[in-house]
Amino acid sequence: MPKDSRLADLTAVRAPIEHAHGLPNAHYTDPDIIATETRAALETTWAALAVGADVPAPGDAKPITFLGQPLLLLRDDQNTVRVFYNVCRHRGMILVDTPRRIEGAIRCPYHSWCYAKDGRLVATPHVGGPGQNACDGIDRASLGLVEVASHIWRDVIFVNLSGDAPPFEDIHGDLLHRWAAFDQPLYHGGSDSTFTLDVATNWKLAVENYCESYHLPWVHPGLNSYSRLEDHYHIEEPGHFSGQGSYVYRQLSGVDGARFPDFKDLDAHWETGAEYIALYPNVLLGVHRDHAFAIVLEPVDTTRTREHVHLYYAAPDTDPALRAQNAAQWKEVFEEDIFVVEGMQKGRAATGFDGGRFSPAMDGPTHCFHAWIAARMEMIGD
Repeated sequence: MPKDSRLADLTAVRAPIEHAHGLPNAHYTDPDIIATETRAALETTWAALAVGADVPAPGDAKPITFLGQPLLLLRDDQNTVRVFYNVCRHRGMILVDTPRRIEGAIRCPYHSWCYAKDGRLVATPHVGGPGQNACDGIDRASLGLVEVASHIWRDVIFVNLSGDAPPFEDIHGDLLHRWAAFDQPLYHGGSDSTFTLDVATNWKLAVENYCESYHLPWVHPGLNSYSRLEDHYHIEEPGHFSGQGSYVYRQLSGVDGARFPDFKDLDAHWETGAEYIALYPNVLLGVHRDHAFAIVLEPVDTTRTREHVHLYYAAPDTDPALRAQNAAQWKEVFEEDIFVVEGMQKGRAATGFDGGRFSPAMDGPTHCFHAWIAARMEMIGD
């Protein structure tokens, strides 16, 4: 692929933070540039698609359109979560159009070709003529559903649409090691522990805002009242993830003093510590002594993002009232960010804006993400 001349300015994005520019406006507004960026940053990496809790029981299926691709999230009879292209191998008909429980086979509504939940083609009625359910040239063994490469970590389902990314564990081994203490069972809180925010912004701005704490005093005054700017530290792993940590996490307490149970065997740091990391490209993660969350960013189009928020706990049965209180508290915090990311998106229409600058003291995590996007674009453009 010849290198697009419009990508030349990205060398300034990868410069040391003291001299770097942010990504140019086109990366938030130009459909052609964003299409190239989508391949570079989302299709050829391990991008977050959904969570295992979206299909909690065997047979549960959920159709998802991701980056324009029709996908089917499915938990099979062996309790394995799989991702397939949601199209029949016969004429490309969409197989499942609404979330539902599949009791038997996946049946195409067009000509009734049927697939097992592991993707095998098991029935082709009348394919050889009336009453003839087999024929030469239709090899069922080679016409199963096309499976998309997937990996699950912390219940987040990652997909590699290009099929050629290195193994997830090889790319993200540093974060797996960093959070090894939390390699424990996670229990989704259920319907009261998930919500979706529709935001009029490019998905990257949601990442950029999440991974820094610089904005806390002005955007999150309630949170900043006890978790101040100086109570945070930067987390930067160039090429992989960035974010922030807090030294002063305060456990939620119910009206009767009830608290969530802790994850087991955590060291002293996590008594009041918490970390919030953007795992590139599009999932935002948080860990605390007693709960965790994952935010899957769905890039709907150039200027729209859906934030799918899921809360998890260390035990399967937690206090419903406390869960609802926790979800409401986090929703309030995340909603406070909406005007910021939408405002930055509107600002990208200013032709006089050159991508902005970074505070060397405060914007390291954000610059880390910009530099990763620039590096991925340069890889695609070479």
